[in-house]
Amino acid sequence: MRLTAAQALVAWLVAQRSETLDGYEVPLFPAVFAIFGHGNVLGLGTALYERRTELPVWRGHTEQGMALAAVGYAKATNRRQVGVVTSSIGPGALNMVTAAGVAHANRLPLLLLPGDTFTGRAPDPVLQQVEHFGDATVTVNDAFGAVSRYFDRITRPEQLISSLPQVIRVLTDPADSGPAVLALPQDVQAESYDFPEALFAPVVHRLIRPRPDQRALAAAVTQLRAAHRPLMILGGGVRYSGAGGTVMEFAEHHGVPLVETTAGRTLVPHRHPLYAGPLGITGSASANAMAAEADLVLAIGTRLQDFTTASWTVFAPDVRLVMINAARFDAVKHGALEVVGDADATVRELDGQLGQWCVDSEWSARAAALRTAWDTYIDARRAPTPGLPSYAQIVGVVNESSGPGDYVMTASGGLPGELVGGWRAVGGVPTMDVEYGFSCMGYELTGAWGAAMAHSAGVVTTLLGDGSYLMLNSELFSAAFAGHPFVAVVCDNDGYAVIARLQEGQGGAPFNNFYAQCRTTRADPPRVDFAAHAAALGCAVFTASDLDEFRAAYGLARSAARAGSGPVVLVVRTRSSVWTEAGAWWEVGVPEQLSGRAGYMEAKSRQVRFLRP
Repeated sequence: MRLTAAQALVAWLVAQRSETLDGYEVPLFPAVFAIFGHGNVLGLGTALYERRTELPVWRGHTEQGMALAAVGYAKATNRRQVGVVTSSIGPGALNMVTAAGVAHANRLPLLLLPGDTFTGRAPDPVLQQVEHFGDATVTVNDAFGAVSRYFDRITRPEQLISSLPQVIRVLTDPADSGPAVLALPQDVQAESYDFPEALFAPVVHRLIRPRPDQRALAAAVTQLRAAHRPLMILGGGVRYSGAGGTVMEFAEHHGVPLVETTAGRTLVPHRHPLYAGPLGITGSASANAMAAEADLVLAIGTRLQDFTTASWTVFAPDVRLVMINAARFDAVKHGALEVVGDADATVRELDGQLGQWCVDSEWSARAAALRTAWDTYIDARRAPTPGLPSYAQIVGVVNESSGPGDYVMTASGGLPGELVGGWRAVGGVPTMDVEYGFSCMGYELTGAWGAAMAHSAGVVTTLLGDGSYLMLNSELFSAAFAGHPFVAVVCDNDGYAVIARLQEGQGGAPFNNFYAQCRTTRADPPRVDFAAHAAALGCAVFTASDLDEFRAAYGLARSAARAGSGPVVLVVRTRSSVWTEAGAWWEVGVPEQLSGRAGYMEAKSRQVRFLRP
């Protein structure tokens, strides 16, 4: 088939199919997000126009925002579908680097197609080209090297034949999942080649389930049988494997208590008797107490990030660690006994080999007892109080109003601690996306746009602070224009409250976080009217000034979102100094002159350095 390189790429995208976790066949690439410029408008833009009925194209307003929306789409579909994003060369391409970092850190598939400079070099230097004096092959797209799982620059059309299988490997492999970047010089996009028809044959990509090495599995069985107080940690890998039900059956069969990471949140029903809560800094005191007492940790599908492990102070010094992970890179960390394999397949085999082994009932019962105490604490945080509502109270209203088909999101700042630590899930189906792998401000609105595309039933609600709103709000208009509904709860507390908490809590002077602490030449500096701004972007808008007003307004916002007309923004003023505390430590560098240095040094002495037993 004689096609341009751009036509061949688009035809290949259309031919790729995916099987969801519940067995349905869907497009692997359901949509393309695009901002056109001189680096992609004629080559890739023309090819996308020709196939527009088969591959929808959505217009965004920042390249970063579009790419973050694609990340949100991938998360909402449990990595079974992948968003595609194309940009022009230069600043358009570089704007996507941050989103690539989000996808890379969170192990989420993303396909980026930035334009690139001419391979023929006749018009050099072209508009938006950055010239490197010592290396003529370098372009701005080389910046993707640190944040891509696979990178290629297509300098000849026929290179697609060998490059596209590597792209699909990265996007569909549970161990390597992450961003793939194909840099597309604009002259090559328009160049024709006789491509083999087989390249465009429909292919259905199904979840790969690698089986564990039997020797490693036997070693894990031995360690579990020797344990008196084992604890299971469920991470995002459990979600993407669709292993939630299998893991619950394993826990119930053997009486092993369960905790969740941020990425694994909402896999377990909150009231389950073996559930101790979420683990770590943004988790719960109940899960952290269980971790401190456990003599063996069975970590499934998690890389055990510092927020999960309280910078490696949450575990007992002599704890043994068994890691089940599809990626050996993660499984070997921290001196763990590595068991490399798919979460669902591996847990099933582990269950069979353990037979009737069961944990002491007193240890099993401890999970529910500790979680009940944590629930009492959260109830107190959610209880109505006079004046402005707290983040915990806002989360409580959203939680109580949400049903099994709804989806809740947040990213940076103080809301992850309130949402991860306080949310009470029905379990079974993942219903939460907290982007705390890269902690990217602005993901809250852009990721919600992608999640809203993926969710045809239920209400998507995203919670964010005023700082995140101001950082990246342009895709509210993109979602409004496209007609994708979600609810955005904007909590206005006059600045970067959670960083101010960190700053002042360690003895730092209040500086440059709340607006009252920021430099200005004005005696009466302006405030943002978030409601008016969101309305100007085409959103339905509600406001609230206390908890009762918020409860009523959130009900109206949900109804408006169900009507499907576009984003609904609910603006509420919130307190800036009331937080949920899980009783865990997080390592940040504390200078000697600050009062927090003594506590920092004490906590450093409790950090666990794992070595294989």
